[in-house]
Amino acid sequence: MADNFSDVLPADHARGSFIGRAQSPAGPCVIAVRDGEIFDLTEEVATVSGAIARRQFAGGRRLGPVEDGLPEGWRLLSPIDLQCIKAAGVTFALSAIERVIEERARGDAGAAADIRAQLESKIGSGIRSVVPGSEEAAQLKAALIDEGMWSQYLEVAIGPDAEIFSKSPVLSSVGEGAPIGVRSDSSWNNPEPEVVLVCDSDGEVVGATLGNDVNLRDFEGRSALLLSKAKDNTASCAIGPLIRLLDDDFTLDDIRAAEVELTIEGEDGYRLQGTNDMAQISRDPVELVAQCLSEHHYPDGFVLFCGTLFAPTQDRDVAGAGFTHKRGDRVTIRSQRIGALTNTVTTSRDAPAWTMGIAGFVANLAGRGLVDRM
Repeated sequence: MADNFSDVLPADHARGSFIGRAQSPAGPCVIAVRDGEIFDLTEEVATVSGAIARRQFAGGRRLGPVEDGLPEGWRLLSPIDLQCIKAAGVTFALSAIERVIEERARGDAGAAADIRAQLESKIGSGIRSVVPGSEEAAQLKAALIDEGMWSQYLEVAIGPDAEIFSKSPVLSSVGEGAPIGVRSDSSWNNPEPEVVLVCDSDGEVVGATLGNDVNLRDFEGRSALLLSKAKDNTASCAIGPLIRLLDDDFTLDDIRAAEVELTIEGEDGYRLQGTNDMAQISRDPVELVAQCLSEHHYPDGFVLFCGTLFAPTQDRDVAGAGFTHKRGDRVTIRSQRIGALTNTVTTSRDAPAWTMGIAGFVANLAGRGLVDRM
């Protein structure tokens, strides 16, 4: 975690309300930040999902001011626990083009540059100018089919149905300061800086946090049926630092206007910066939530990665090969009203093992006499 707890919070944190999780010597705790103070809510509500369901964000045992940080021996965890972790893909025109590039390059980074230039000239303006699911989008689809340019990725980019997938198992996400993992056999991969919506069981958005939807471009590019291998690996889902709760000063419109900044700093001196501008998203976040909820029911609530505009194409080692991670890369995702999430890249093989699943979590709470407060 950052040396100063306040460094991971937005500058206006004293005006907002936040909830999240921290690892204490006894086990996971639910923490809240409000009025510039940190509180431990665990004795009153032992899970973040329960706190959201009951809107139980007040009270708690005061831990101290934000400036003093967490107690010694405590560290931040991913701010969610029992919620399902879902993600929306291909929600920006640029990401749609990049997914088509992966598909046509069959996961070969070296072939991407030429394909990118061809596709941008032929379909870039078209998919930027239509509303997904509209009559104009249907006409564009027909024209692209006639030209032999259609792709399954363009279907979800401009068609009526968004791409919604399960990103990671319950309790498997990592938080601020934790290592993030890419498969050791991946040679083309990247971070995906995203806004993550936090929803209750009815699909109401109650807050937002940040996420890194670590992605393997080579695996997904070989076949979309490898999406699970491309997306769901040990430590491949980072969420944090805390959930900023919606209120009169932080609304859905602030989420719609959010800019998410990304900085990658390599041990080799490489540096890359980019921005994910939520104002350019092709589907409104509320529509994405509705499509995620669909005919499902999530009794413990769910979180939804909204997708990213950012797709790094800056060459790192070989001209035309674009970007891929190296071990030791420091990845920082920051948004002015939400905070900052920093993680260091390792392989999924070498990342700390995920050991506390649902059974272990419940057993820990039972041992602390907290099961009835979930």
